[in-house]
Amino acid sequence: MDILIIKKVDKESSLRNMLIEFVMNFSWIDVKEHMLKELRNWTFTDWETPFVAIINEQIVGTTFIRKKDYYPLPEIYPWISGVFVSENYRGNRISEKLINYANDYAKVNGFNKTYIPSIHIGLYEKYGYHYLRDIVNYGGGIDKLYFKEI
Repeated sequence: MDILIIKKVDKESSLRNMLIEFVMNFSWIDVKEHMLKELRNWTFTDWETPFVAIINEQIVGTTFIRKKDYYPLPEIYPWISGVFVSENYRGNRISEKLINYANDYAKVNGFNKTYIPSIHIGLYEKYGYHYLRDIVNYGGGIDKLYFKEI
């Protein structure tokens, strides 16, 4: 069985370039350009960072922990967002492992709760998240806001 490794991506690491290439080639078109801009310009401050899931020295998934996401809600943070796993690796609970890793990181950084926005119902509840309320994104669309005590 292949071994899964989850790692934090640092600004000056080779993982950053690998993650940029991963995002360039992934199928989530709606966020691709925004993520690439964040990674290329390294817009992360303080404790914000991306994480990657690696199998056989290849990135197969990613998530981010941020102070703000695509919502005008500055009082809510940290956000876990940009959760994406390559289609060939879905069904192996890699997104759960990425989220758990991000939650452990958030806890070490002094947080006791994280938030995940989504259009999906029933996905993040499997990982211990609870529906909080509907939220309006910057595009005017309605998403679901989930939270988890960590």
